[in-house]
Amino acid sequence: MPQKDPCQKQACEIQKCLQANNYMESKCQAVIQELRKCCARYPKGRSLVCSGFEKEEDNLTLKSGS
Repeated sequence: MPQKDPCQKQACEIQKCLQANNYMESKCQAVIQELRKCCARYPKGRSLVCSGFEKEEDNLTLKSGS
């Protein structure tokens, strides 16, 4: 049986927030920040829902390093 994603709850909260706020990301920054905090607590690859943030960070590192 696969392990439960440790940040699934935060990802669901983002979806609820976006739906409630007509998909205006600016209204959900606090919830998004909570997901980022959760993702920071786990090693890369541990949480599937964090993979988007990990790729975003990798791209920022590549851009700033070049």
